This record gives sequence, C-alpha cells and structure tokens, in this order.
Amino acid sequence: MEYHGAKNWEGLLDPLDDGLRGEIIRYGSFVEAAYQSFDFDPSSPTYAQCRYAKSSILERSGVEECGYEVTKNLLATSSIPLPRWIERMPRWMQVQSSWIGYVAVCNDQAEISRLGRRDIVIALRGTATCLEWLENLRATLTHCDGNENNTNELKDEPMVETGVLSLYTSGTKTSPSLQQLIRDEILRILRMYSDEPVSLTITGHSLGASLAILAAYDIKTTIKHAPHLSVISFGGPRVGNRTFRHHLERQGTKILRIVNSDDLITKVPGIFVEDHDDMGWIRKHVKGSRWVYANIGHELRLSSRDSLQLNSIDVATCHDLKTYLDLVNGFVSSSCPFRANARRMLQKATTIPSVK
Repeated sequence: MEYHGAKNWEGLLDPLDDGLRGEIIRYGSFVEAAYQSFDFDPSSPTYAQCRYAKSSILERSGVEECGYEVTKNLLATSSIPLPRWIERMPRWMQVQSSWIGYVAVCNDQAEISRLGRRDIVIALRGTATCLEWLENLRATLTHCDGNENNTNELKDEPMVETGVLSLYTSGTKTSPSLQQLIRDEILRILRMYSDEPVSLTITGHSLGASLAILAAYDIKTTIKHAPHLSVISFGGPRVGNRTFRHHLERQGTKILRIVNSDDLITKVPGIFVEDHDDMGWIRKHVKGSRWVYANIGHELRLSSRDSLQLNSIDVATCHDLKTYLDLVNGFVSSSCPFRANARRMLQKATTIPSVK
C-alpha cells in the first residue's frame, strides 16, 4: 500500500526505493500496451482503433503473465465541431472518437496475494489523432462541470484544462463518453468484488496522464465508498488549478507524477504558481485565472541529460514513454523482484511514436 501512496510515498522517492521502481515500471508497461495496441496507420481501415481483440491486448503487446485481464475498451471523443468541407479531407482528419486505453483487473491469485488486494488498472495513452491535437490547444482552464459561461472563476472553483475535459466528458449517439465508460465499468467491477479488498490504479502518459487525474477526481466525486485510488503518471502536462489540487487532496487521491526535467511538455500549459506566490498579484497581471495552473500530487523528477548522459537533448525523445521507462529501469537494483520482467518487456517493445 505504501508503494501506492498510502503514506504519500514518504521515504520512498529520495533515494528511490527498488520496490517502488518495480511498481512504476510495471504500470508503465500497461500504458505501453495501450500504445502498442493502437492503430497509428492513417491508411488502415481500423485507424485510431485497437488492433487486437480485448482478450489478447496485454499478451500481444508484450506484457505476458502479468496476472491482469482486460475487461473494457475505452474511447475518447472530441467535442470540436467539424465543418462540412471536412468530408472532402482524408478520413484520418475526421476521426472524432478513438481508442485511448482499457480497464484491466488482476485475476492471478499469486499477484493478488503479493499486493494484498485485487487491483484494477485504467491505462491511457497520449495524443494520437488530429482532433486530439486540436483539443490540446484548448489550454485555458474551465470549470469541472464544463460550464465555460460560469464567471465565478475567482471564487476558488476547481478548474481543469478545457481540451482535456472535452475529451473526457464528450460523447456521441454511438459512442459514450470516456467518463461514462469508466464510471460504468468501475461500478460493475466493484459490485463483482464487493466482498474483498480492492484498489484502483490509474496510469497514463502525456494526455493520458492528464485524463488519469481527471478520472481519479471524477471517480472519487461520484462513486460512494470508492476504494484506495492512486495515479501513476508519466510526462503529464499541467491539468488544473490550485483548488482542483486541494479537492483531490481532500478526497484522499494519491498521485505520483514521473517527470523528466528535460521534457518540455511537463512545463505547459499556462502559468505555474507556487503556493507562496501572491495570487492577488498574479490576477492583476493575468486576465482572470484561466491561465494559472498548479502542480498536482507528488513528484519523482528524473533527467535525460544527467541519467542517460546525453550531450544533446531531443524534445521528442525526452517526452517519449520509452525514455521514461528507461530512466527508471536504468536504476533498478539487482535485488528488485521485477527487474528481469521489466527489462524483458522493454526489450520486446518496439519504438513508441513521439506523441503527447
């Protein structure tokens, strides 16, 4: 439980505990499986969908014998309206809903015994489609209820990035929102295992990291007696304001952000304000508060330049999920029980496209 934030990772981050390293790599491999399963080929008839059957996602992505079973495919939908002329453009520009990850449940008794509970995982990839990139540009903060006409932003309301909220809450007649898909599946699983200890771990990279935090907030807000919930994110941009962070803390949500100091994506969007900064002064010089973000959760900071001894820094490489896993994996000691499995998974993985 301490590896999952029960004590806010106190004493585990500096120096980084070997057991925690193993857990970080393990959850990183679930996100990697989301990338490996996604069809990136614009000419493919299954572009932006999952390439594999639900039952074989983990195995075909190189995450064999992990003890988890995928129970639900997840889709994210953009709310950006498409003009009529878009019909004359390539189909890949028109994709409104795309496969973004999955829900998986631990069903291996040995793994359940090791963890002390049955673990549920939500794994989310980063940006891949045209409309997802456009949503990333909607970087102003908006109220968590999605009401952009609400003018009470100065009254300490929780606010999150507009584009991320859109991808989380939007749906179509044929595709439920990511929010609804996650809520329904988590409720179903919790009812199924109501008589045993359960934990929920949400993990994601880049855009997926932002969506993971939003999903955690939503689950804790809407599901009574939600289980212990932790977020392990990689390369996530800023996602919300200070009040949003305070709400997460009051909910008891545990968030560990893995950050590469040389990754520019972790430094955007908006303006970052430390707790000791004068918010009144900031508001006098920034129009409203729709650009003032706050860092959320606990941070494990690594560096491509220092850890990998690179002379030059490539922006895309610094943000790549494989770089994050290499940074963590490169320091796993021989005593870590996950070392061999983590290295095997990384060796089998192909290069992940540099995406947000």
